[in-house]
Amino acid sequence: MVSYSSHSQTPANGPSGSIDPYVLFEALTGRKFERTSLPSRPAPEGYDDLSDIRTCRSRKLDEPEPDPQPEDLSVGCINPFALAENMVGHKIDRRSITAIRIIQDTLQTDYEELFDMKHHSVLYAGLKLNRDERMAEELEEGETKILKEKDLVTPDLSRLEKLGDLEDIGLKEVGDVRIKRAGILNNKLHLVLHANKIAKTVGNREVTQTINDFCLPFRRDNEESFTPPNSSWRDAREIIMMRNMRRGMISDYNTLFDYGGSHEIQVMRKFDDPIQGATANSWFVAALFSVYWADPAIINRTMESPMRMRDPNNNEDRQQNRFRVKFHDKGGRNNNTTQTVEVDYRVPVNNSSEDFVYCRSSDGMALWPSLYEKAFAKWISNGDNDKFDRRKAISSSSGDSKHVDITQLHHGDPVKAMAQINGREPEYYFTDKREASDLVGLVRSCSVNHRTICPMVAWTYATDRGTYRGCNLVANHAYSVLGWSSVGQGDKQYIIIRNPWGTTEPHGLTSYPGILTRVEPEYWRPASLLDREGVMAVEVGAFKEYFACMGIAK
Repeated sequence: MVSYSSHSQTPANGPSGSIDPYVLFEALTGRKFERTSLPSRPAPEGYDDLSDIRTCRSRKLDEPEPDPQPEDLSVGCINPFALAENMVGHKIDRRSITAIRIIQDTLQTDYEELFDMKHHSVLYAGLKLNRDERMAEELEEGETKILKEKDLVTPDLSRLEKLGDLEDIGLKEVGDVRIKRAGILNNKLHLVLHANKIAKTVGNREVTQTINDFCLPFRRDNEESFTPPNSSWRDAREIIMMRNMRRGMISDYNTLFDYGGSHEIQVMRKFDDPIQGATANSWFVAALFSVYWADPAIINRTMESPMRMRDPNNNEDRQQNRFRVKFHDKGGRNNNTTQTVEVDYRVPVNNSSEDFVYCRSSDGMALWPSLYEKAFAKWISNGDNDKFDRRKAISSSSGDSKHVDITQLHHGDPVKAMAQINGREPEYYFTDKREASDLVGLVRSCSVNHRTICPMVAWTYATDRGTYRGCNLVANHAYSVLGWSSVGQGDKQYIIIRNPWGTTEPHGLTSYPGILTRVEPEYWRPASLLDREGVMAVEVGAFKEYFACMGIAK
């Protein structure tokens, strides 16, 4: 409920009070607001007219008409950080160069070859490249292969003395072997050659059993119940409770140390922005965040207390321990009839790191991103997984006969996903048909105070002319569109986007012309409302070059 502040004098025919802006903000966003952090006086410049704020504006006469809805989109790229963390069993410092080395070693691929489909990267497992259309297409299970240990064994190179010896170990026609890098140092020629068929590594068609079970929906082990490697289905509320207890103890210790024993309350800013996990569902996570960013009140972020789990054999108790969310029928694949989906609070948790395997919040303390992902996977699977059976609940403490296979979300359509979440209509705007100024104009028409009020996403081409070489801009990957900015950039205008991986690579590792990889509130004011990891500003000309399409759900 929004409270009203009293006034000693009110107009004769006017309202008796005014809305408390602090309470209204907290009600809309679901976040506690630190009132003492406000500046003494808000800066007046740079704001749009607030007289006509609506949840989503209708199309104006001069706005471009959307393009026809494409069929069978397969947008999605595996989060290499989440996949590597789950494979090695511990957290990785994503801002460190060490993280890049761990990813290269774990995924058996050079870093600069991970992010473009033309390199057959393992991040696009289950997809193939349509070079003519520069888009991805799904592979059938029979088109993929599980690599065995013997397949990955490399030949003995210790006896090589001259180039001709390479043919003896299977590298035929050495003169035709492609050179990746070449250089001369101290009269020595250093060559890096492609090994061709004498050494195999994981790719989009060939993966290890572990990567297959983490990322792809191909259940080759014939097990009825889905569980990722080195993971268990656990009640996410208990995981969050344990994290809160640990953080509380650390906070108490630091408070005592810093303040000489005085328990002063320290306000910690927390963000529950969704982060993609170890499968290629960037299309869904980007769509989920876009809806949440544009209208956070529409998202169900309620959570039943774990204390409600009094009797696992009691039907009433079990039904109360369910998370409910409504999805809307928008046709095509990855779809179902409009209905409210119920799931329990169990999600896959890595046994070593105790972190969620798939979608999680950026601060690790919220459940709704994981539960939305689980509910959506159940919904598109016709609700066959994780059914609540009253008869089984009476005789079984587990109650649910199957686990929801999250990897069913491995590729899809991010624009339609937004509409499936908020019930509105998807609109598509392909960049090759429009000028760069039209694209930023589209974002501006859906924004107030430089922030989108209609959910927007964009996705990149599946390949390009050498541009996708780092984890900031990734081929065939979906991003949330958050707004626009021109502050301090003269005539240049930027579109603000967010990578659902929740990270940007270490500074200076990869340079993309026209991209700012650190967005602060001084540059773009709405940045104060979100975790800025993964948030970038892309100059509109660069946006047109890198991105294939932008979409809205309104």
